Amino acid sequence: MTQKKINPNGLLAGRVAIVTGASRGIGEAIAVRYAMEGARVIVSARTAEEGDHVLPGSINAVVNRIRAAGGEAHAVRCDLALAEHRQNLVDETTAVFGPADILVNNAAITYFVRIEDFRKKHFDLMFEVQVYAPLHLAQLLLPKMRERQQGWILNISSHAALHPDKTAGGRGGTVYGMCKAALERFTTGLAAEVYQDHIGVNVISPGLVATPGVLHHKLVTAETPQERITPVEHMAEACLRLVHGDPQEMTGKITYAVDVLRDYHLAPAALLA
Repeated sequence: MTQKKINPNGLLAGRVAIVTGASRGIGEAIAVRYAMEGARVIVSARTAEEGDHVLPGSINAVVNRIRAAGGEAHAVRCDLALAEHRQNLVDETTAVFGPADILVNNAAITYFVRIEDFRKKHFDLMFEVQVYAPLHLAQLLLPKMRERQQGWILNISSHAALHPDKTAGGRGGTVYGMCKAALERFTTGLAAEVYQDHIGVNVISPGLVATPGVLHHKLVTAETPQERITPVEHMAEACLRLVHGDPQEMTGKITYAVDVLRDYHLAPAALLA
């Protein structure tokens, strides 16, 4: 991996990026990687301080990590299930750093329950956070992006969006897969709508990353082969590639971290300590 540092003149110099679900895991890695390339990053999630959640990590800890290395970041606590929180996320971003150039929709809330036992309130919450919130945030940000004729929206999906092997049984991921499939179709539709405005819209799946949430849901265990696990640095590097360049060439992609690294010959950078 290449050296870890903040480059104020990097690939995202002068850009303002919002990353949701950034208190830990993939979101944290993306926020850090963007800051390393000179972006001013809004680090957003529900967990403001360590101890606020059963899992480790917080948005203030991520901001402190970036600032300690000389980067620019600001924490905004946001429950994406609430419309007023989504509005505040955009308003506070604009007040602190200016209009957002990049939106990464990474946040998710997931219940792994088989269909016969799935509760409507959990169904509604999953679709609100994973499908409608990305749509609403796009609605809030697109006017300024169109005005400036630039912008990027990157949605984080999962292999769960693919149709499963019908003989493989299941562990209750059907609704999660529905959310991710909807997010992918939203991505390609929006990419077509904003193509002439020079706004790139892409969706990427990470593979199996051993994040705190993945470990909590026991999606990775001691028996999981190491070759199946994607280092979080690989996902962060792939997500960087999908938010710079010519948005009329780099748009409408439904892709995977391993494919982005291979196709663009990328060497993942080590992340800030």
